[in-house]
Amino acid sequence: MSRVPGSDAVLADPEGFWRFQGLTLIAGVDEVGRGPLAGPVVAAAVILPAGVAFPGLRDSKRLSPEIRVELDGQIRCQALALAIYEVGPRQIERQGILAASLRAMARAIRNLSLVPEMVLVDGHQPLPLTYPQQPVIKGDDLCPSIAAASVVAKVYRDRLMEALHRRYPQYNFARHKGYATAEHLEALRCWGPCLLHRRTFRGVREWVGEE
Repeated sequence: MSRVPGSDAVLADPEGFWRFQGLTLIAGVDEVGRGPLAGPVVAAAVILPAGVAFPGLRDSKRLSPEIRVELDGQIRCQALALAIYEVGPRQIERQGILAASLRAMARAIRNLSLVPEMVLVDGHQPLPLTYPQQPVIKGDDLCPSIAAASVVAKVYRDRLMEALHRRYPQYNFARHKGYATAEHLEALRCWGPCLLHRRTFRGVREWVGEE
């Protein structure tokens, strides 16, 4: 694993700094779905062309669903490379959510069709990769490629949970996407957990054995 030493220039504008150094294949990687009680954690990795701009692009949590979907289409059309990887509930239970999230991000990077010269990772944890990499705190606000990965991962996971709603309509995954809303907790009380639930998470483990 190769990590990059910090500096004021790197921290202020990581992506711009590395492009100024002559790098062109800079991958941003982010994950969504660490907090929900059900469904996978999903990571996306994106390599954007130099100079591309997506007005309004930022952390996916701060965007409306409609804007996320619009940006997702633009990113997919213009990205040099893009990959998604998901880790399901059973593996989350075995590894813990942090390790599962890091694994999802690492696998998304490895699945890119181009080999990145630098990997920008949202957060403060490095990934189990041999590529040069830089963890970036609040990376989805500082790095366009990380923000793009955040949007792609969020749209993918939301659509997945909406599709899974048809299999388990009693939980209404289409509305809350697996997060611990009052409606979701009440459904767990009534129905117990299904195969999508993370049975080691508080809010679910209380009902394990009650199905």
